[in-house]
Amino acid sequence: MNRVYNFSAGPSMLPLSVLEKAASELVCYGDSGMSVMEMSHRSPDYEAIISDAQSLLRKLMNIPDNYKVLFLQGGASTQFAAVPLNLMVTGKADYVVSGQFSKKAYKEAQKYGDARLVASSEDRNNTYIPTLTKEDFRPDADYVHICFNNTIYGTKWNYIPDTGDIPLVADMSSCILSEPVDVTKFGLIYAGAQKNVAPAGLTIVIVREDLLGHSRPETPTMLDYKTMADNDSMYNTPPCYPIYIAKLVFEWLLETGGLEERAKINARKAAYLYDYLDSTDYYKAPAEKEARSMMNVTFVTGVEELDKKFAKEAGAAGFKNIKGHRSVGGMRASIYNAMPEEGVVKLVEFMKQFAADNPKA
Repeated sequence: MNRVYNFSAGPSMLPLSVLEKAASELVCYGDSGMSVMEMSHRSPDYEAIISDAQSLLRKLMNIPDNYKVLFLQGGASTQFAAVPLNLMVTGKADYVVSGQFSKKAYKEAQKYGDARLVASSEDRNNTYIPTLTKEDFRPDADYVHICFNNTIYGTKWNYIPDTGDIPLVADMSSCILSEPVDVTKFGLIYAGAQKNVAPAGLTIVIVREDLLGHSRPETPTMLDYKTMADNDSMYNTPPCYPIYIAKLVFEWLLETGGLEERAKINARKAAYLYDYLDSTDYYKAPAEKEARSMMNVTFVTGVEELDKKFAKEAGAAGFKNIKGHRSVGGMRASIYNAMPEEGVVKLVEFMKQFAADNPKA
């Protein structure tokens, strides 16, 4: 078996042991006589799978009882509309733009009410996170929205903004389960699963119960959090197989020390790569140091042709999907939970060799 180091920003690599477990159960799950992909979502076997997945996630993230865990469809992008439809009760919401996805969320919310731009990092190409205090937010806003980790630009909030009594909503698509997080600091957390949890098709929503039941009249039934919560995420057929894979990933995380241990491993991986970037003049990491992401490390040579050559040769050497997003160029190494430390070490070795073989004029 020739597995590559897949640095894709998503869909991304999954733990090998999870893939092997899924492979062993692909044709027949337990004594059910069928694959999970063939099961009725109303069957006892599948109801046990989705129930276990929810319980495991609650344990991993220490989610309080007054929060609902929803397994939904449509990706995080669907939540750009679902959030204002469910939470914009008085018609006001505050948004912070620190990258492409938070900007899309802000633009979507403008369709439904007074979505105000509190701050933006676009003035420096989203290389930093704005510093905000409680006074920056409107006291009568229904919620404040942020994107906690910015996949494209390689930045992350290194603090949780104080929003007072205003519910804080966070898109955690590219950093969920990478480290412990105090769920009680948020009114709602949502995340597309395809970066750190499961295959594409599953979206996780963690929402405080008091925020349910206030959706706007025009809210589609499929986007109403209360409807989904009342039906335990099975108002309709859920994304069955991705939920099953997510359950296996949750088990893997618990078996390997939980989020506290995972945070230590992720910090080591990121530090190893950033330390090399900081030690050389050949590459540059655009993200400001205090805002660097542990999950998505962006870097450039400063020469467009060299960047293209690097991405091509890295791919040929088994470091796949390392080309930066088309909107920013350069390179991006997404080092999610499933990326082994060995992959980062070998990438740095390749980077050193590439720099030696391709001196700048």
